[in-house]
Amino acid sequence: MSQLSKPSRGWIRTLLILVPFGFYVGISQVLALFTLGVKLQDRSFHPTTFQATVIELFMLAGVFAVVAIFRRWVDRDTFRSLGFETENVRKESLLGLLSGIIMITAGFLLLLVLHQIAWVGTNPDAANFIFSVVLFVAVAFTEELFFRGYILNNLMCSMNRWIALGISSMFFSAVHMGNAHFTSFSFLSIVMAGLLLGLPYVFTKSLWMPIALHFSWNFFQGTIFGFSVSGNSEYSLIKQSRTTDTIWNGGEFGFEGSLLAVIFLALAIGGFTFYYHRKEQLILSTTDGESIIASEQEDRI
Repeated sequence: MSQLSKPSRGWIRTLLILVPFGFYVGISQVLALFTLGVKLQDRSFHPTTFQATVIELFMLAGVFAVVAIFRRWVDRDTFRSLGFETENVRKESLLGLLSGIIMITAGFLLLLVLHQIAWVGTNPDAANFIFSVVLFVAVAFTEELFFRGYILNNLMCSMNRWIALGISSMFFSAVHMGNAHFTSFSFLSIVMAGLLLGLPYVFTKSLWMPIALHFSWNFFQGTIFGFSVSGNSEYSLIKQSRTTDTIWNGGEFGFEGSLLAVIFLALAIGGFTFYYHRKEQLILSTTDGESIIASEQEDRI
C-alpha cells in the first residue's frame, strides 16, 4: 500500500483530485459545445433541454474518467466500493425517489395555496420530457459520484464522519456559486441539500439513495413543476409564474432558494438521521448478539 492509498491520507486525495476534476470538467464542456456546434465565445448561448443533456452527458463521462483513474491508481481501491454495491438497491432507490417527490410536491402545493406562485398552464412535449429524464439522471450520477462517492468517502477515511459530511456539503454548495441568481441564502440551502444527500452515505456507504433523491428532487422541481433548478431554467411540464420574488418562493434561483426549502430540508435531515441511526443501532445490536452466541458456543466446545 502506497502512502497516498492509506486511509489516513483521505483528505490529501480529496485535495489532489480537485485540479484534474476542474480540468476534465472544462475539457468536457469544450468538447460538448464543439459537438453541438456552439462557439466558445458565444456568451448569449442558453442551451435547450437537448443541448443541456448533451453537455451533462459529456460532464458525466469526464467526471467518471477522473474518479475511476484516481480510485484505481491513487486510492488503490475498486470503483464499485465508492457506493455501487448491489445490496438494498431497490429499497434505497425507492426511498430516495419518494422523498424527493414528496418534498417538492408539498412545496409546490403549499406555495400555490399561499399565492406565492400561480399555475399558468401545461406544456406537454414528449421529446423534451425524455431529454429531461436523461439530463437529471446524468446530473444525479455526476454530482453524487464526485461529491459523495469520492469526496465524502475519502474525507471519512481521515476524520470524523460528521465533520467530513459538513466539509463536503459546504464544498458542494461552493461549486454552485457560479450559478445564475446565487445568493447567500442559496448557499445555506444547498449546504443543507448536501447534508441531506450525504446522510445516507455516512451510514450506508451506498450511493443509490442519494442518486435517486438527487434525481427526483431536480426532476420534479424543474421538469414537472416549473421551478428553476439552482438558477437554471429548462423545459417544464407545468408552467408557473410569480407575482413577485420572495424568500418563500425562491425567486429566479428556484425552490432551492426559498425559506420553505430550508424548512423541508431541515425536517428531512432530522427524519433521515433518526431513521438511519436507528437502523445502524439495530444492525450493531444484531451483530453483537450473534457474536455473543458464537462465543458461548465456542466455550461449550
